[in-house]
Amino acid sequence: MPAGTWPLLRLALRRDRVKLPLWLVWVAGMAAYFASAIQIAYPDEADLVAIAAFMDSPGGTVMSGPGYGWDAPTHATAFAGAYALYLYVAAAFLSVLLVARHTRAEEEAGRLELVRAAAVDRRTPLTVAALLVLGAGLVLGLLAFALVLPAGYGAAGTALFGTSMTAVAWVFGAVALVTAQLAERSRAATGLAALTIGAAVAVRGAGDTLGENGSALSWLSPIGWVQQTRVFFDDRWWPLLLCLAATVVAVVLASRLQARRDLGAGLLAGRAGAPRAHARLVGPFALALRLERSGGLGWSLALLVLGLMYGALTDSVESALGDLDNETLLAALGGDAGRLLDGYLATSALFNGYVVIAFALVAGRRLVADERAGVTGLALAAPVGRVRWLVASVGATLVGAAVVAVAGGLGLGGAAALVTGDVALLGRGLAATLVYLPAVAVLLAVAALGYALRPGAYALGWAVAVVAMVVGYLGFALDLPAWLVDASPLSHVPQLPLESFAAVGPAVLLAVGAGLLAVATVAFGRRDLVAG
Repeated sequence: MPAGTWPLLRLALRRDRVKLPLWLVWVAGMAAYFASAIQIAYPDEADLVAIAAFMDSPGGTVMSGPGYGWDAPTHATAFAGAYALYLYVAAAFLSVLLVARHTRAEEEAGRLELVRAAAVDRRTPLTVAALLVLGAGLVLGLLAFALVLPAGYGAAGTALFGTSMTAVAWVFGAVALVTAQLAERSRAATGLAALTIGAAVAVRGAGDTLGENGSALSWLSPIGWVQQTRVFFDDRWWPLLLCLAATVVAVVLASRLQARRDLGAGLLAGRAGAPRAHARLVGPFALALRLERSGGLGWSLALLVLGLMYGALTDSVESALGDLDNETLLAALGGDAGRLLDGYLATSALFNGYVVIAFALVAGRRLVADERAGVTGLALAAPVGRVRWLVASVGATLVGAAVVAVAGGLGLGGAAALVTGDVALLGRGLAATLVYLPAVAVLLAVAALGYALRPGAYALGWAVAVVAMVVGYLGFALDLPAWLVDASPLSHVPQLPLESFAAVGPAVLLAVGAGLLAVATVAFGRRDLVAG
């Protein structure tokens, strides 16, 4: 091992002694939750047959994967076919964020330069990050196995599922090691890795629709590799060897790339700025909006592609489900067999809304990064008040979220209009996605309030968002308590075009968001800034 590996690894584990275990337990806990919830949501064989009819359609394939065993579905195969994809994506993001925190973010803050002044090999930080990802992925797989096993799906299949979670975490953690060498900034490195995850999901979705049980295109995606294990149906371990090989190649590539760059620099050099700032960049809002541009563009393109994929399947989904008479699945898609098209658009818009929420919370975390890097202190030394700084940052993030939502809505509505010949679907798809912006504002305000109390409490926004997403996705089937459903911001969003638009819900959400932001400004003004 390079000099200094073990002391720095102990230091990294100590720094993440709270955050990393919480991440791991959350992702593994969601796996256990879905494994048990599906048995509650679809208790009878008829319910499983109904969900299989939808998931085996092109729309279901794009949303969740090829699926195996839909001709005779069980709770285990339904869990793997309907929910495993989202758990794999969560594991991938966990690794990406972990790598960014311990590589490029350390360089950007200047701490790595201090560490390298000691008897530490230049390869040591990359080695420590790689060991963290390998260890975290292994623990995640073991936790997923232990927590899903009580669902009764069988030890062999559950072990394969847990190992698949580990494999995904390793692959995309290794990809993040590469992007950390390419990009000059932490946010850019994270964005590149996130785009890789989105591309893997998109390629897998396109490939799976081209043939039964996937096509050759599916094998170009690491997500496709783990889904080809056919977990809980025809357990195959060998596709995970592809994940292992890709991990090794990416780690070696990252090591070679690191040797070719200077500390603090990226191989993809940023453009030189203009000698004088344009007038439109004056002020904290303009600055925050400018810093949001690159990340917002990437997220917009990703959601545009996702919306196009959902919208392109509108006609085939309606045909596949036209004769459906199962009450449980009909409830998920509108409760009326004659309105399956509207129900499908509303469900697709809900997924678009989830992506917009994720973008807003990822982009809004710039508040935490800027304060810890000392940028906030420098800005407040100028004639910029704390209230103006916080409101400008949150406002710029909301503008970015609106742009991302427009891209997703245009993709969804435009593709649906194209395949059905109904031009009106363009506006309906756009409206169905944009209506989630008030809920995004509330969740971002919750995160801002957490940040205003203490930078580390920004994660409060993520916690509330996860609960809201679970309630929004499975609330119809799990008979959740009314108070929990009502507490979710997503419950007050009109499900367009399935429901008529009512301004009361969005107006209340905007008022709540504004109130939370007002409280956040007061709290932010009463605490000291932190650094490091």
